[in-house]
Amino acid sequence: MTDAPHVVIVGGGFAGLGCARRLAKRADIRVTLIDKHNYHQFQPLFYQVATCQLAPSDVATSLRKPFRKHGNVAVKMGEVTAVDPVAKQVTLDSGQSIQGDFLVLAAGSQPNFFHTPGAEHTFPLYSLDDAERLRSRILALFEDADRDPSLVDRGALNFVIVGAGATGTETAGALAEMIRDVMPHEYQDLAVRHARVILVDLAHTVLAPFSDKAHEYAAKVLQRDGVELWLGTSVKEVGEDRAVLSDGTTIPSHCVVWGGGIMAAPLAANAGLTQGRGGRIDVGHDLTVADHPGVYALGDFANIPAPDGRSFPQLGSVALQSGQWTAKNIEAEIAGKPPRPFHYHDKGIMAMIGRNAAIAEMGEHRHELHGPIAFASWLGVHAWLMTGARARIEAFIDWGWDYFSKSRGPQVLDRTDVARIDWGDDEDEDDGAGSATPTAEDAVERAAVR
Repeated sequence: MTDAPHVVIVGGGFAGLGCARRLAKRADIRVTLIDKHNYHQFQPLFYQVATCQLAPSDVATSLRKPFRKHGNVAVKMGEVTAVDPVAKQVTLDSGQSIQGDFLVLAAGSQPNFFHTPGAEHTFPLYSLDDAERLRSRILALFEDADRDPSLVDRGALNFVIVGAGATGTETAGALAEMIRDVMPHEYQDLAVRHARVILVDLAHTVLAPFSDKAHEYAAKVLQRDGVELWLGTSVKEVGEDRAVLSDGTTIPSHCVVWGGGIMAAPLAANAGLTQGRGGRIDVGHDLTVADHPGVYALGDFANIPAPDGRSFPQLGSVALQSGQWTAKNIEAEIAGKPPRPFHYHDKGIMAMIGRNAAIAEMGEHRHELHGPIAFASWLGVHAWLMTGARARIEAFIDWGWDYFSKSRGPQVLDRTDVARIDWGDDEDEDDGAGSATPTAEDAVERAAVR
């Protein structure tokens, strides 16, 4: 095996795992898969961990388990700190260097805060750790308000979500449903009805990549469930206890969720390769990096050119297919054939809004579904994408429990780093001239979807 072609894959997300799983079937190819965690994270369901619908174990599966019968694949836990694309070599935080005949860079993404002041006070939702932190903060706020109901008037139960894309919209819907159906039974002495979920976006629509009909449907469902839509407005600053909007209004909040966009993981800046939009590595149509034969970049780490001249969106399906395609191209190169341009099979896009409410635009021609049928389709597709039968079964059990009992299981406040909230004194602070605290009635005026 030491003479077999060696493929080094950085990142165990959809792209890296998709590549490794295909190459695992080739006993004549040696694979080293590197990730800073020893588990694969199912990112589309992080918001369900944050809102207590799923347990962390439902969305995190061992990276080693899929390869236990494949002796040609080695999984190494470590963070890659440097890349030498010429030598096709990476350096880990331990100081170890690993060199291959082919190098696949699929290190994923990180939040893009767009230089927003105070971003360190937000709760992004792009890793399992993020989801667990957000879950603990949400539960901590309810616990604090239950002990001292006066905190509700100081914004203890105001939840501001930045970004009305899939992450923000799905989080807003799940959180609103949790507040409506679960928390009144858990906190019987607390006026839970005063809790607010506020979705803010500079755009004038929710779920922008979807159709106009879908925009209207999503907005209607969110508002029905009590979500306040502050569209056409951005968040210009975040503090420990507030979010300041671009129009000068201030929303008291100790929980600002960031779903405002992503950029390439920090490794992209240390890879010595050309970065494009979002700090991602620019690649050719065959997913290779220009002037570096045998080096591939894919998934959220790369700008993958689409046939229309734009780049493919940062979607799990794009990442997974790009990983599988890269494996095919590596097999072709080993056989002495040129790599082929990436062909993406567009199966559509989906978003969950709430109970029996989802949107699915299926196929390249975007056959559109709304409501219970789309809801069932969403559950089926996401279960199918999970790694392993056990994860699928456990997810369906949790989903069924939530659906039929209107109760949620893993309400675990286990992150003390975010559970301790400094409420200061009881005196209101001066927010400055021109600032104002928006009300739900203000949101109604802004919620018209264009």
